[in-house]
Amino acid sequence: MRKALRWLLALTVLIGTLSTAGAATAAEPDATGSTDIKERLLSVPGMSLVEEKPYPGYRFFVLNYTQPVDHRSPAEGTFQQRITVLHKDTARPTVFHTSGYSVSTTPRRSEPTQIVDGNQVSMEYRFFTPSRPEPADWSKLDIWQAASDQHRIFKALKKIYTQNWISTGGSKGGMTATYYERFYPRDMDGVVAYVAPNDVVNKEDSAYDRFFATVGTKECRDRLNAVQREALVRREPLEKKYEAYAAENGYTFDTIGSLDRAFEAVVLDYVWGFWQYSTLKDCEQIPADAKNATDDEIWTSIDTISGFSFYTDQGLSPYTPYYYQAGTQLGAPTIRFPHIEKQYVRYGYQPPRHFVPRSIPMRFEPWVMRDVDRWVRDNARQMLFVYGENDPWGAEPFRLGRGARDSYVLTAPGMNHGANVAGLVPEEKALATARILDWADVTPSTVRENPAAARPLAGFDAKLDRQDVEKERVLRP
Repeated sequence: MRKALRWLLALTVLIGTLSTAGAATAAEPDATGSTDIKERLLSVPGMSLVEEKPYPGYRFFVLNYTQPVDHRSPAEGTFQQRITVLHKDTARPTVFHTSGYSVSTTPRRSEPTQIVDGNQVSMEYRFFTPSRPEPADWSKLDIWQAASDQHRIFKALKKIYTQNWISTGGSKGGMTATYYERFYPRDMDGVVAYVAPNDVVNKEDSAYDRFFATVGTKECRDRLNAVQREALVRREPLEKKYEAYAAENGYTFDTIGSLDRAFEAVVLDYVWGFWQYSTLKDCEQIPADAKNATDDEIWTSIDTISGFSFYTDQGLSPYTPYYYQAGTQLGAPTIRFPHIEKQYVRYGYQPPRHFVPRSIPMRFEPWVMRDVDRWVRDNARQMLFVYGENDPWGAEPFRLGRGARDSYVLTAPGMNHGANVAGLVPEEKALATARILDWADVTPSTVRENPAAARPLAGFDAKLDRQDVEKERVLRP
C-alpha cells in the first residue's frame, strides 16, 4: 500500500511537472540506488520529515535537521532546526535562502531561485521558535554559530544537489548571507544580499539623520513629521486610548517597562516605518493638516504604519532573538528628531536591551561588524548587494574595496525595503541577472553573446513568487 501511494504521488508530481515550462529531468540515484527525492533527503543523518506539501512542478518539504547547540563543542547538546526544500531537479542549481528569522512553511520562491530556475533550501535562524534549544543558552546565538548551521546543512545537501549554489536573503536575511560568506567563503558560488544593513560603528548613526533630511519630497517629510510630533503633543488622550486597547486585547508591557515607553517607541517608529514599507505616492494617505486632525485620525495613521501592538510583551516575544543579536553584535540605529521639541521626547530611540527580558544577559561586541565590513571590502567574490533608494536601512550599506572581485552594490530607484533586481534600472537589472546566471552556471548561449538580454529562466508564478513581507519595525531589519 505504501509503495502504491508513493507511486501515485510521484505520478501526480510528474504530471504537474510536465504541465509547466522547464520540466524537470529524472533524479540521479543516491548510493542506495534510490531516485525518490524524499527518500534521498531523509537518508541524510539527522534529517526528519515534518510534512510534504504539493506544488505543480515542484515538491516542497518541511523538515527538521539535528544541529549542535554549539558548533565548537558538538557533544554538548543538539536542537532541531527547521528547514524547507523546494525541489525542482537535482540537475538544477540550488539557492540557499534565509530571512534571518522564522522560515515560511508555505511554498515560496526567492528572486534568485526564479532567475536560475532552480531548487531552494530555506533555513530557520537558530533561536527563532521552534528552532530553539531547550534550555536556551543565549550565548550560543551569534553570527558564527548561525553561519555554521548553514555550513552543515550545505555539506549535507550538497551530496544530493551537486550543481552550483547561491545564497540569498533580504534584510536580516541579506546580512545572514553575507556573514555566511565571510566565515565559509568556499561554500557558495555566489551571494545575492538584498537591503542588508551594515552598522559598522554602532555609536555613529549620523547617516540616518542625513537620510531622513532628504528622502522623498519636502511636502511628504513635513506631513510625516507633523503627525509624529502631534502624536506626542497629544500623549495624554492617545495613551488613554492605548490603555483601553491594551486591556481589550490582554497586552502587557513588562519587557519594555511601561505603557508610556511603548507608546513613545511606536510613535518614534512612525517616520522610519513609512519609508521602510511605503512609497512616495502613499504620502497622500497621511493627514495633511495634523494639528487639526482628530485624535482618531492621528491614532489610525500611527497604528497603520507602526502598530501599537508591537512593543507589548506579546508583540516583542517572537523577535527576542533578533533584539538579542542587535544588542550583542549587529548594532541598532539611533536617530534624532529635530522637528520635535525636547520636552515631548522622554526616552528617544531605546536600545535593544529594552526589548529583551532582563533575565537574558547581553554584552555588546563592537569588533564583530567591523570584522565583517573589512572582510567584504577586501575579499568579496561574486557578491551582489541590492538596496532601495528610499529605504532607511540602506543609509549604512555594505561597500566594496579594491580587493573585491566580480561584486556589485546596486540601488533600485524609488524603492523601499522590498527592493530587488527587478526594480533596478534596465542596464543594472540585466547586469545583475547575467551575473546571477553565470554564478549558477546556467547562462544561456544568447546571454553569453549579449548579457543585456539576460532574463529570469523561470516565468513569474503569482503564488510562488509572492513575497509575504512581514511588516518589520524600525529596530528590526
